[in-house]
Amino acid sequence: MRHLLRMAAHSGRTNMHARNLAIVWAPNLLRSRDIEASGFNGTAAFMEVRVQSIVVEFILTHVEQLFGDAPLPGRDAAGTSW
Repeated sequence: MRHLLRMAAHSGRTNMHARNLAIVWAPNLLRSRDIEASGFNGTAAFMEVRVQSIVVEFILTHVEQLFGDAPLPGRDAAGTSW
């Protein structure tokens, strides 16, 4: 995710901002066995990929909050609750 975030930082030149990166990478990052197993096509497949891309875009726009080095509120650096 941090690598994709670095790529998004160059969106002025590449037009690959968080949303476009999410559209491209979501099907690989959040692979859906439901789509593969049931042979979804058309609208159902589009809706599933849309949900995946929204989730990946959210993750990309919140990388520091989700994966930052700082401990979570209410926990110390070792991850122990106060």
